[in-house]
Amino acid sequence: MKLTIQWKLMASYLCLLLFIGGAFFVYLNHTLTTHLAHEIQENLKSESRLARMVAAREIRDMRRDAPAAAAAISRETRARVTVVLEGGEVVADSDIAPQYLGTLENHANRPEVRQALEQGGGAAVRYSATIKTPMLYVATVLNTTEGERGVLRLSLPLTAVEKAKQSIRTLLGASLVVSLVVALLLSYLLSRFTSRSLRTITTLATQLGRGDYGRRIPVITRDEVGELARVMNEMASQIERNLARISAEKNRLDTILRGMGEGLMVSDAGGTVTLVNPAFLELFGLTQSVEGRQIIEIARFPELNETFRAVVSSRSEHVEEMTLPLGEGKEVLTHWVPLMEEDELRGVVAVFHDISDLKRLEVVRRDFVANVSHELRTPVTVIKGYAEALAGGLVKEDPERAGRFLEIIYSHSERLADLIRDLLTLSQLESGGLQLELAQIHLDRAVAHAAGLLEQKAAKKEIAIDMSALAGAPPVLADPGRLEQVLINLMDNALKYTPPGGAITLSADEAGGMVRVSVHDTGIGIPPRDLPRIFERFYRVDAARSRDEGGTGLGLSIVKHIIQLHGGGITVESEHGRGTTFRFTLRKA
Repeated sequence: MKLTIQWKLMASYLCLLLFIGGAFFVYLNHTLTTHLAHEIQENLKSESRLARMVAAREIRDMRRDAPAAAAAISRETRARVTVVLEGGEVVADSDIAPQYLGTLENHANRPEVRQALEQGGGAAVRYSATIKTPMLYVATVLNTTEGERGVLRLSLPLTAVEKAKQSIRTLLGASLVVSLVVALLLSYLLSRFTSRSLRTITTLATQLGRGDYGRRIPVITRDEVGELARVMNEMASQIERNLARISAEKNRLDTILRGMGEGLMVSDAGGTVTLVNPAFLELFGLTQSVEGRQIIEIARFPELNETFRAVVSSRSEHVEEMTLPLGEGKEVLTHWVPLMEEDELRGVVAVFHDISDLKRLEVVRRDFVANVSHELRTPVTVIKGYAEALAGGLVKEDPERAGRFLEIIYSHSERLADLIRDLLTLSQLESGGLQLELAQIHLDRAVAHAAGLLEQKAAKKEIAIDMSALAGAPPVLADPGRLEQVLINLMDNALKYTPPGGAITLSADEAGGMVRVSVHDTGIGIPPRDLPRIFERFYRVDAARSRDEGGTGLGLSIVKHIIQLHGGGITVESEHGRGTTFRFTLRKA
């Protein structure tokens, strides 16, 4: 039942009557307690003198022998027995186990102990904080045969006094009930008048409690009620400010968690997830909320759960790389940190860094170094071998053969120069250090110029280059030199891998604000397994044939970067044995 202020005021008035009865109760209680305590005290004094004689005979070392002696005396006297050293330290207590004696307070200031040490004996009636009941204490000085001095104290609970007090309470209760009925009517009228203004404050406070912090209580009076209204108004303002700050901090935290590229997971010490961010859900391919679930339930990867258990066990940070069997496999660097609060583990925070791209880049880097080394080793080895032969006197011995050697050296030095030039171009493109000189270019003219440079090679293989579909194609915005490099690379590749008598067709069409250029050949095509890697550096479908044709393996990679630098893209479609089509896009001028 909810008590209103009116009923509380009534209760305060009725307390006056209770106070009178309480005073009477206190007087009788004190008288009875004193009388009974005197009788019990005299009996305890007699028992304490007998107990001292026994203890003096049994105890040689206070700390060692006192607990056993106190327990024996307590069994015979049915009283609580305590042995206290002269300095106040408790070395034995029949109601306290020896291992807990160290937790007791020093008893040097206990009145009965102090009196016993000064006069040989002492007594007191007071509340025992140790066993939570009123007690009668009788103490006497104790001297052991070894010369140690202390105090032997006997104590008994005042149960008889408590029973008498209970009877008095019953009598007082009956008399107070009659008085309360008489006073009830007067107290009701007076309390109703006094609580009227407080009810107004209660109504407005209820509205504040429901979240309407814009409401304020009018301060009408300058008494305690008016002060209460003013304090509640200040409290409402403070709560409103605190809620606004908490809401802002929560929004800021949510924004940070949403913006984190790394997955974040927070769990309690038992492995129950309490917080995750969107990056974590995306990393593990989760679509539903995971808060409140176990780690092993949301991600069934034994390695993940084992790492969590290791962090909980060691209570130290843990960094580990692991592979998640998701899709093609994800390489994840995990950083686990235990949440400690006053040496107690509250939970674990784990941050997941997806390093799959870094691992792939590391593989690409190693492959690149290996490929560059391989591509450079062949021409350098050839040049070195033939140069050594020439240096050995071959020029004089066989001038004709020496001339062929020089041609071979020159051919491989040209290949080496082409490789270095392509590497430098690729490096400039990837670093973004290459500046484009954009201009409006007509595709039919640009393709015709590039085809003219390859005309002799096309005629030698009797391959026709069809550019008729470019007539009327919209102009594009591109760097003339780089666009020519793209066209020559694509057309040269088409010539290399198209059998004699084949054809190369170039066409263009609009795609939104872009122009899509297609280079189609009737060559040998590209196997499906090689299509995803065709634009990688040094990747060749037929490595031996490509080297025989003089390629460096960097052409398509350079083409891709040039097109991307122009803001376009490049794709490839091929059917093995029937031809290949490269399509790239450029911005329309």
